[in-house]
Order: sequence, then structure tokens, then C-alpha cells
Amino acid sequence: MTPAKHVGDDQPVRLDKWLWCARFFKTRGLAAKQVSGGHVRVNGARVTKPATSVKPGDVMTFVQGNAVKVVRMNAAATRRGPAPEA
Repeated sequence: MTPAKHVGDDQPVRLDKWLWCARFFKTRGLAAKQVSGGHVRVNGARVTKPATSVKPGDVMTFVQGNAVKVVRMNAAATRRGPAPEA
């Protein structure tokens, strides 16, 4: 299996794209809808624009089902690979 391609360590990526690539949401549209609805925080600040840039080290907080997820971004993937890579 080929390892996921990663953007440079300090390269920002769109928030909705990263949430989708990391498999927190089934579609990028669902991720964008959560962000647009103000249901996602980046480093403690509420964001409403799906195009908000995030970079490795940023912390995202959002509700998924009945659980609150707090995740730290380790790397910016350029593609959505298989679940074990996520």
C-alpha cells in the first residue's frame, strides 16, 4: 500500500477538505455544511467559512453524532485514501 501524499509540513489546506480527507465526514459537502453552520472551532475560535485554512498543529473541535470530537491535525493529506491511512 502506498503511503498518503502529504503537503509540506507548513502548507495550509481548506478546513472542509481536511475534515473530509481525514474521514470525519462522508462527503466534503457535509463537512462544508457543518463549518458553514458554525459547528466547528479551530484553535478555540468558531469558524463559518469552509475555505478557512488549517495547518498541522491546529486543533479542531466539532460534534459528530452524540460525541464532541477534539482532533489535532498532524499532516495535510492531498487525497482521501483508505480508512487505515486516515
